[in-house]
Amino acid sequence: MDRLAAMQAFVRVVEAGSFTKAADALNLPKPSVTRLVQTLEAHLQTKLLNRTTRRVTVTADGAAYFDRALRLLSEVDELEASMTKAKASPRGRLRIDVPASLGQLLLIPALPDFYARYPDIQIDLGVSDRPVDLVGENVDCVVRGGEITDQSLVARRIGEFHTILGASPAYLKRHGLPKHPQELEDNTQHRVVNYFSHRTGRPYPLLFARQGDKLEVNARHMLSVNDSTSALTAGLAGLGIVHTATFMAQPHFASGALVPVLLDWCAETIPLYVVYPPNRHLSAKLRVFVDWVAELFARSDLIQRKCCLPQPAATDALLAALPGDLGLTAGPARREVAPV
Repeated sequence: MDRLAAMQAFVRVVEAGSFTKAADALNLPKPSVTRLVQTLEAHLQTKLLNRTTRRVTVTADGAAYFDRALRLLSEVDELEASMTKAKASPRGRLRIDVPASLGQLLLIPALPDFYARYPDIQIDLGVSDRPVDLVGENVDCVVRGGEITDQSLVARRIGEFHTILGASPAYLKRHGLPKHPQELEDNTQHRVVNYFSHRTGRPYPLLFARQGDKLEVNARHMLSVNDSTSALTAGLAGLGIVHTATFMAQPHFASGALVPVLLDWCAETIPLYVVYPPNRHLSAKLRVFVDWVAELFARSDLIQRKCCLPQPAATDALLAALPGDLGLTAGPARREVAPV
């Protein structure tokens, strides 16, 4: 038995969900794929697949074998790539995970450039703010904001982004304009859209700084979410003051759908990393992806340059157009928010 060929056939059947589709992907006759999988099951003395006339499903033993086989086949691809011309033209599959906002606004729109350079690399892209277990979930690398606490991982800093508070005009008409961050904690007039930890379920505090003073605020909320895109959507819907990244808020400030608040207080700056397990660092396909991501973020206006927030005069004009009896009249010029 060609054990490697049998393993490849089994993995393709699981991925495709049928022997017919797997045979097409492998460019083999369907009976050959069926025979390879049957031979593998006989060798392992384990049933890997449940077969019906309509579909093929994986057994519990098959699921466990699939995860290990997929990892082993990936390592074989990497070994071959390091020994052949594929080192100059990487190929194979990568499992990547990125935050929803960065994936939708920056990385996915730029992927045509990556595929133009590396057409033989297949990417399985997870898009969420959920923390990923790179080793346990067999993920090659992630892009994440915030300091990396797991010292067993390799983390390459590729930039930073800044955050800001904003509110919809409808919210400001109802609740007025906060003058100090402490109002978000002490004043029952205001609410924020909080962001809660995936691990603890508790909202993260808001961090502010001004002229050397630092302030941590545990803001009151009616809605708390664990996804940055959803938080911004809630802020735009008038559900509260939203703490969001400047690169996400920028178009909504420009359109007037969102109004920046507390601009004289700088919100936190968040470092951005691409992170991968140390045993993956020799992979040619991963190396070119990490370098490409670093290059992408280095030249990105959304990440590297100053955020095009409304000028103080424009912001004041917008506030002046709202009802004056709610304290939304134009005020003195505000300090520019920290750069992106």
